[in-house]
Amino acid sequence: MARKPSRFRLRFETVGSITAIVVGVAALYVSWDQARVMRAQQHASVLPAIQIDGFQTRDGEMASIGLRIRNAGVGPAIVSSVALTRLDQPSEDIAPITALLPDGSNLSWSTMIGRVIAAGETVEAISFYWPADALSAEQSAELATEWTSWDVSVCYCSVFERCWIAETRGVGAGARNVPACPAPDYDLFERIGAQGL
Repeated sequence: MARKPSRFRLRFETVGSITAIVVGVAALYVSWDQARVMRAQQHASVLPAIQIDGFQTRDGEMASIGLRIRNAGVGPAIVSSVALTRLDQPSEDIAPITALLPDGSNLSWSTMIGRVIAAGETVEAISFYWPADALSAEQSAELATEWTSWDVSVCYCSVFERCWIAETRGVGAGARNVPACPAPDYDLFERIGAQGL
């Protein structure tokens, strides 16, 4: 006649099985949490941060106004689109600025769409320059006022395809997350450059 297992043994096996299940679930959670933390660290290690700065300078015999785009982040920024607004209205025609520039002014621009801006790199997207004595103080002030009525937004993504729009307009201008960047048919600064002065 076979002996029945003792109640103590049944309880021990049951407790052992439950303990193994609990340990397995805990190990699974720890693995998931570590993977989540590692993904967050990877994204943070290549986080771009675009800053848009307009400038007005007078350097010796030359004066200029323009726009610089800088990546102040720790990873590359892939520029997808650029948009201009004047007095809160979308615009691609910079005639209000060029009309105030003196004869003999020059235009310099850089292609931005598809450009990869490395961490710490600055790109001078567009600049106008002219002989410093070609404008009176009143004309220079009028040009400066017109220049500040323009705003720029740049949509860019990280290498992990997380995207942001950096803006110069509004209170607290900066960058905000977006699901994706629009894909334009043309490069805005290239189009402005083609128009010339």
